[in-house]
Amino acid sequence: MMTTNEYMRKLQKERIRTHESKNYKFSENEILFDVQSYIDDTYFSHYAKEPKQATELIIENGLGDGFCIGNILKYAQRYGKKDGHNKADLMKVIHYAIIQLSQDHYK
Repeated sequence: MMTTNEYMRKLQKERIRTHESKNYKFSENEILFDVQSYIDDTYFSHYAKEPKQATELIIENGLGDGFCIGNILKYAQRYGKKDGHNKADLMKVIHYAIIQLSQDHYK
């Protein structure tokens, strides 16, 4: 049995695949969907069980820049070494980059 979240993702993926208004050369539409799904899942992970995620506390204490950039470097350097070309490592790079963007450009 498919959960509601899984069903909605399946519908969204179908919509993306049949979307004809853009001619993406590098599957950007599917990648953006996967990135959003990955980020959505982090809000239901064990990190999100407390009122605030650790990343929020780190940012509130003025350590966010180093934390985000450090994690971007960590997962970028790890890509291809631990578990091969692990998609999750690239998702983490993108997620930490989005968090950094939110702090620098979307406050």
